[in-house]
Amino acid sequence: MPDPAPVALVTGAAHGIGLAIARRLARDGWRVVAADRAAPPRDLTARPVAADVAEEAQVRALVAGVAAREGRLDALVSNAGIMARKPLRDLALAEWSSVLATNLTATFLLAREAEAMLRAARGAIVTIASTRARQSERHTESYAASKGGLVALTHALAVSLGPDVRANCVSPGWIDVAGEPLRPEDHAQHPAGRVGRPEDIAALVAWLVGPESGFVTGAEFVSDGGMTRKMIYAE
Repeated sequence: MPDPAPVALVTGAAHGIGLAIARRLARDGWRVVAADRAAPPRDLTARPVAADVAEEAQVRALVAGVAAREGRLDALVSNAGIMARKPLRDLALAEWSSVLATNLTATFLLAREAEAMLRAARGAIVTIASTRARQSERHTESYAASKGGLVALTHALAVSLGPDVRANCVSPGWIDVAGEPLRPEDHAQHPAGRVGRPEDIAALVAWLVGPESGFVTGAEFVSDGGMTRKMIYAE
């Protein structure tokens, strides 16, 4: 008999936020397909797939593989992302295009290829954007543009695919994805009192793809410890 457990496809699942999402969904009983250019940790309970989601043919093969192996798709979590941080005058068009292809166009390709399975399952899409869609540091033009576009693409998908498929966006702030050394002031500047953890985002995604969020679609959820609501002046 087919496995009745729901299936989630998570991109950028080899590390950081994507890995935390894959781990959380697997723990919650989902069958997880973990797509990334790199291999995920061996202890991840998921089917790993090597894929560059910026490439149309690879996205098509990835989704076709889910149809053939798992036979259904209940949740698409589009998390894969890259950054090219350099002064505008030094940013090559190829670098700009690469960031937009991975961070933005990939979601369009994934949603287009997965639409039929998601509709059949009355499933959900969650995209991982960033608070950089609303605010910036220097030299992050391509990243900010891609994440702003992702917020807009998500609500467009919610309208186009509803009511069969819900689509929502999570915009993380500072998330400690690498276990970097953090100072007390790094935590203290956040109204929540700490820097974020990948598990914070994973918990929100788990709710958004689950049944309790059935009345939520087209929304952006900012998870940044309150930083985008805090006035900051130079001292």
